[in-house]
Order: sequence, then C-alpha cells, then structure tokens
Amino acid sequence: MNLNNKQKQHLKSIAHPLKPVVMIGNNGLTKAVLAEIEQTLEHHEIIKIKITTEKRETKSNIADTIVDKTNATIVQIIGNILVLYRPAKDRKIVLPR
Repeated sequence: MNLNNKQKQHLKSIAHPLKPVVMIGNNGLTKAVLAEIEQTLEHHEIIKIKITTEKRETKSNIADTIVDKTNATIVQIIGNILVLYRPAKDRKIVLPR
C-alpha cells in the first residue's frame, strides 16, 4: 500500500502517543514475534515496534522482513522505533485522500 504525505502525517499523529507493543531483542525476528505482530496489526491497524539492535543494516533487514511477511506499510522509522500500518478488515482509521 502506498501512502501519500498527507496520509503519512495523519498516521504519524495517531502513532505519536502510542507505546511500542512489540519488542524485538536478542532473539531477533522469530515466528512467534511475527505472529504477535500479525495479531496486533489486525486489532490496532497502527503499531510501534521497538528493535533493540545497534546495527542499522540489521534494523533495516528486520523492518523489510516484517513488511514482506505482514503486508504492512512503514509509516516511519525513528531510531529503534518502527511504526507500521495495515488496514484491518474492520477499518478503524480513516485516511485522508
């Protein structure tokens, strides 16, 4: 899903007060973590994920894998925090055009 700038700004404003709901630590991206991300995206549509690794390349690879496996869209990455959006079957967030 491609988001325009107005839609990204809207999603960023929604995500700003949120706390990370999924943490990816030393074990990396496991099947259990991916299942948790899937379930959380379906319920909330927009989530924050904390990736605790120092290497940028590793963070980028993890983010790309999550997007590939979940069909979500990256709203933004700031430091160790990844913000993802995927519309649920029961849409809760209405995006501007």
